[in-house]
Amino acid sequence: MSTLDWIVMSSVLLAIVGYGVMKTRNVNNVKSYLLGDRDLPWWTIGLSVMATQASAITFLSTPGKAYDDGLGFAQFYFGMPVAMVFLCIFVLPIYYRLNVYTAYEYLEGRFDLRTRTLTATLFLIQRGLAAGITIYAPSIILSNILGWDLNFTIICTGLVVIFYTVMGGTKAVSVTQKQQMIIILLGMVLAAVFLVLQLPTDVSFNDAIKVAGKMDKLEVVNFELDPKNRYTFWTGMLGGVFLFVSYFGTDQSQVQRYLSGKSLNESRLGLLFNGIIKVPMQFLVLFVGVLVFIFFQFTQPPIHFNQANLDKIENTQELQTLQTQHDQIFEQKQSAIRSLIAAEDEANINAQRTRIQNLIKQDKEVREEVNALIIQQDPAAETKDSDYVFITFITNYLPKGLIGLLLAVIFSAAMSSTSSELNALATTTVVDIYRRLINQDKDDAHYLTASKGFTVMWGFIALFFATTASLFDNLIEAVNIIGSIFYGTILGVFLVAFFMKRVGGRAVFFAAIPAEIAVMTIYALDYYEYIDMPYLWLNLIGCVLVMLIAWVLQGILPRR
Repeated sequence: MSTLDWIVMSSVLLAIVGYGVMKTRNVNNVKSYLLGDRDLPWWTIGLSVMATQASAITFLSTPGKAYDDGLGFAQFYFGMPVAMVFLCIFVLPIYYRLNVYTAYEYLEGRFDLRTRTLTATLFLIQRGLAAGITIYAPSIILSNILGWDLNFTIICTGLVVIFYTVMGGTKAVSVTQKQQMIIILLGMVLAAVFLVLQLPTDVSFNDAIKVAGKMDKLEVVNFELDPKNRYTFWTGMLGGVFLFVSYFGTDQSQVQRYLSGKSLNESRLGLLFNGIIKVPMQFLVLFVGVLVFIFFQFTQPPIHFNQANLDKIENTQELQTLQTQHDQIFEQKQSAIRSLIAAEDEANINAQRTRIQNLIKQDKEVREEVNALIIQQDPAAETKDSDYVFITFITNYLPKGLIGLLLAVIFSAAMSSTSSELNALATTTVVDIYRRLINQDKDDAHYLTASKGFTVMWGFIALFFATTASLFDNLIEAVNIIGSIFYGTILGVFLVAFFMKRVGGRAVFFAAIPAEIAVMTIYALDYYEYIDMPYLWLNLIGCVLVMLIAWVLQGILPRR
C-alpha cells in the first residue's frame, strides 16, 4: 500500500475518532455514558442504526457473496421495511413510556426478574459471539496487506476499538456513526463507478450487464416454495421479518441507538429512514460484487483470492501446472463471453452460455485442486476465499488514494458496529445483571466505572471469539446464523409480553428454555447434514415455539 493510501486512510479514521472524542469529552455520568443525553435528531438515529448493522463484514463478505451467487442475497432484506413499521407502531411507544435503559427492563415489569435475566443472558451470548466476528473481518485486511499474523492483527484491531468505545460511551458511538456512514456510502459509489470505467473499451456497460444476466448473476427475486433454498422471497418476508423485528426491537445494540433520540417521533422517523434506505444500500453493495465479477471476466483473477494461502504453495510444480490450466480456461472463457456479447439469435446465445458454464465448471475444479494443495501443505488453513474477493480488487486494481479511502470505509464500518456491540454488551451487563442482581446501592460514579470495566471485559471476550471466526465459510452468513439461533427465542418472549396478556412469567420462562434447546438442536442437525433447514427459518421456529409452549403451560401450571 502506498504512502498516499496510508495518509488518506489514517486521516479519515483519525478525523472521525477525534470528532467523537471532542463531542463526548464532557460525558461524566452513567446515564450519558449508556444512553447519551437523548438529544439525537432522526437522521442521526437513522444513520447510526444503519451503521450499527453495516459492519465491515457487509463490505468484505457481501460483495464476495454476490461474486459467487449474484443478487439473490438481497431477498434477505425484503422484510426490513415491514419490521420497521411494526416496531414503530407497537414497540417504540412502550420503551419510551417506561423510560428504560435496556429492552430487557420491560420484561421484569411484565413478567419477572428471571425472565429478564434469561433474555438478557441470551442477548449477551449471541452479541458477544457476533462482536468477535466483526473484529475478525477487518483484521483479514491488515494481515493480508501488511503480512502480519492474523491473530496478532485481531488483537491490535480489537484494542483500538476497545479504547475508542471506553472513551466516549454510547454518544461517541452515535455521533461518529453519521460521519462513518457518509464515508461508507461515498466509498461504495466510487468503487462502482471505477469498476464501470475499468471495462474494456469495446465492452459497454449494457454489454457487461447482459453478460451478468446470462450468467445468472442478476436474479433478484425467487418465488420458489422450496424450503431448502436459503434466499427466496418467502424466507425474506417470513424468516427475515422475524429476524429484523427481533434484531431491531430486542437487540440492545440497536435499541440503544434509537433510545437516544429527542422524542418518540424522532426515533420512529429514524427507524423508518433505515427501513427505506437499507434495502437500496444493500443492493448497491451486492451490485458492486456483481461488477467485480464482471471485471474479473475481462481481467484475469488470481487462481485463489487469499494470497497468504498461495504463498504456502507458490514454489510447487503442482501449482504451476494448475496455474497454466487456469490461464488457458480464462482465455477460452473470455473468447466465449465476447461471442455471447456479439450473439443476436437465441440459439447462439444459449450455445455460448452453455460453453461459458462448462468453462466455469472446469475452472472451479482447478480451484478445488488448489484448495487441496493448500490443505496438504497446511491442514489448518481456511480455503474458502470469497471474503477475499473484494479486498483483492481494492488492493490490486484501484488507483492510489482510492485504495486508502476504501480501506477507511471498511475500518469505519468495523469501528461503528463493534463499538455499538461493546457498548450494548456493557449496558446490558451493568443494568440487567450487575446493578439489578449483584450491587444495587452504589453511587453514579461507581456504575460509570463499572460500565467502562465491562466494556473492556466484553472487548477481550470478543477478541477470544474472533480467533475462531475463520471456522465459518462466509462471514456475512456467520453473523446472521448466530443471530438466528438466539433471536427467535428472544422475540418470542417479547411478543408474548406485548400480545398475550394472560400469559405470566413462569409460563414464558419455562417455554423459552426448551424452545432455545430445540432451535440449537435443529441447527446442529442441519450443520451435520442430517436435515436441510435454511437458518432464516430458525427465527420463525424459535418465536412460534416460545409463544405456543407458553400458551400451553399457562393453562396447565398451577396458579400461585
